[in-house]
Amino acid sequence: MAWQRPDGRLPYELRPISFHPNFTRFAPGSVLARCGDTQVLCTVSVNKGVPKFLEGTGKGWLTAEYRMLPSATQKRQERELLKLSGRTQEIQRLIGRSLRAAVDFEALGEHTLIVDADVLQADAGTRTTAITGSFVALAHAISKLLQEGMLERSPLCGQVAAVSVGLLEGEPLLDLNYIEDVAATVDFNVVMNQHLGIIEVQGTAEEGSFSRTQLDQLLDVAQKGIQELLIAQREAIADWKGLFVGD
Repeated sequence: MAWQRPDGRLPYELRPISFHPNFTRFAPGSVLARCGDTQVLCTVSVNKGVPKFLEGTGKGWLTAEYRMLPSATQKRQERELLKLSGRTQEIQRLIGRSLRAAVDFEALGEHTLIVDADVLQADAGTRTTAITGSFVALAHAISKLLQEGMLERSPLCGQVAAVSVGLLEGEPLLDLNYIEDVAATVDFNVVMNQHLGIIEVQGTAEEGSFSRTQLDQLLDVAQKGIQELLIAQREAIADWKGLFVGD
């Protein structure tokens, strides 16, 4: 018997996705990204200067931080203060790696972009929602920096979105919610660019193993979802055509 999705979605259907730009006042770029019941506040700030290994190169940098608010889940979680969990460190590195694929650091100059992804409510897919929403926040931040004259030209040379996929009762499903994420025998997070080139794939068999055919099926499902996310991102960026300098 095939898995019945709790929210009635089709196997290849995303949860409702929305982006609410300018959600906060002070960050150059801010977006509340909603994917079903998962909500992530994504902000992008800018600092003059770069890490020491880039000083004098004329190139900029992008780094990311990820946190989950204590009340983001049903059971309150302790705040991570002096020591970050391995999961948090892994996710924020993933966000940083993913978004760096979208930036021309020579055009950015010696500035550092700081991405903050704060999970307000979690129903699985927090890291993929953080990446997808943070890209929109990044575009808004770059737009503001151009308007203020801090940048001479746009460094936005790529587009990045991410989604989760999984196998449940042998069937590939797109954009898992929490119930599905817990039940999945195989769980993947996939990050792609505007050409549907793979930036990163994180995947594991929670029990047993999976075949090469099933891997291809999961990537096909992920690609379909990311195509839709890329369109939604562009629709949330008013001056997209003027900002994007890629091909």
